[in-house]
Amino acid sequence: MDGCCIKAENVSKKFTVSSGGSTLKDTMLFRKNRACSSHCVLDGINLEIKKGEQVGLIGKNGCGKSTLLKLFSKIIYPDSGCITVSGRVSSLLELGAGFHPDFSGRENIYFNGAVLGLSKSEISQRLDDIISFSELSKFIDSPVRTYSSGMYMRLAFSIAVSSSAEILLIDEILAVGDAAFQEKCQRKIEELKNSGTTLVIVSHDESAIKRLCGRAVYLKDGKIAADASPDEAFEIYKNSD
Repeated sequence: MDGCCIKAENVSKKFTVSSGGSTLKDTMLFRKNRACSSHCVLDGINLEIKKGEQVGLIGKNGCGKSTLLKLFSKIIYPDSGCITVSGRVSSLLELGAGFHPDFSGRENIYFNGAVLGLSKSEISQRLDDIISFSELSKFIDSPVRTYSSGMYMRLAFSIAVSSSAEILLIDEILAVGDAAFQEKCQRKIEELKNSGTTLVIVSHDESAIKRLCGRAVYLKDGKIAADASPDEAFEIYKNSD
């Protein structure tokens, strides 16, 4: 890929939206009258991200930012076009995604670590650091269904940044949790940035994107409206209809 670690070529993604009631009763009684339509979330996206680059994805809600991250992480797949990703990927896309609610925090560390491609011995070597960073030692053997949203975020972030991934995908998760831990996460991301980790970050936080990223991609109505420095991209975004 000639220095690229993520490449999207003419990528499009649609989702089917149905109208009418959403209950089982509605589905059975009115299934013949339910109207379905396709909503194009991404339309012909062409994007290259180089190894060691930090890129912010910006734009209004519904413009396709999170969908693009999910495509990069292979949670979903494009309807057309091609996405190529080279390198181990770690992602923070949805709070607590991949956690089993009845497993303890410790068990979920092993479970999530395996999903990220780590062996059991690799996870064991990182275990103390993960627990220490999350600041959840008192609760690590409790089921995660008893955790608050902030505790979920602490554990998810701690696992993701300990995986030695070459690519880290982050979707607004840093907006969750107390200010002190958010600052701690920001310092960790700065550390990963300085070590050459490729970062792709979705955020509405202009200051965070400008601080962490050297480039910003502005998505509008499923298309790339700007691909420039964060200052330029935000200026175009603010002046857009």
